[in-house]
Amino acid sequence: MDLILLIKAFILGIVEGLTEFLPVSSTGHLILVGDLLSFNDDKGKVFEIVIQVGAILAVCWEYRVKIATVIRGLPSQPSAQKFALNLAVAFMPLAVLGLLFGKFIDVVLFKPIPVALAFIVGAFVIIWAEKRDHKIRVQEVEDLSWQDALKLGFAQAFALIPGTSRSGATIIGGLLFGLSRKAATEFSFFLAIPTLTVASAYKLYKHREALDFAADAPYFAVGLVVAFLSALIAIKALLRYISHHDFIAFAWYRIVFGLIVLATAYSGLVQWTP
Repeated sequence: MDLILLIKAFILGIVEGLTEFLPVSSTGHLILVGDLLSFNDDKGKVFEIVIQVGAILAVCWEYRVKIATVIRGLPSQPSAQKFALNLAVAFMPLAVLGLLFGKFIDVVLFKPIPVALAFIVGAFVIIWAEKRDHKIRVQEVEDLSWQDALKLGFAQAFALIPGTSRSGATIIGGLLFGLSRKAATEFSFFLAIPTLTVASAYKLYKHREALDFAADAPYFAVGLVVAFLSALIAIKALLRYISHHDFIAFAWYRIVFGLIVLATAYSGLVQWTP
């Protein structure tokens, strides 16, 4: 067993878990950290898919009661049917746009410098959104209409740009569309389940030739478990945080992080992948 590879799996698992549900872009962090660790080849991409599953499982565990209630109620309960429909509607914009522009985005934008720029631009969007007056008309995630869900789906689609943040785009979009912080944040968690599941399945099929479960199982297991535990911590922490704070602190983090990447790139201190 390669100890260095095991350490890389551990580090990337933490990065994925802590950033997947915060408005700071897990994809952006994985691209940058993977680049620093020289773990950005096809094998690294497969590993990112596996640890993403750990984050999905964390949401499923945290909201297991709600998910079980919805599944049981699908045949007969209008509230469960409405909730499932909203998730399906919100998922569609990203799915369609991803199929149309995914290859272009992979080639042009999945690189450290575009990611750093997206970090900074996204930060100013968060600051602008937080400075606006919030007129809340949707207090709970159950109160969403399918029109609200569709708008949130288009907001999430901005996350096709690496460094934007899927959860951040959905949450900030929710605030702009009149959702409470709690409703916007929780819907971003629930929407992550179909979004990340389908994306992971697609990418796993795409990079299937790089799979070697027999050899990679220990590293996959470490990354998945660490991602699950750190994502669980992040979800609980974010829910507590938003009850008393806005998202401005995350915006400043994004600006500082992005500027550090740009500064190290242009100074030559770090040889980011061109």
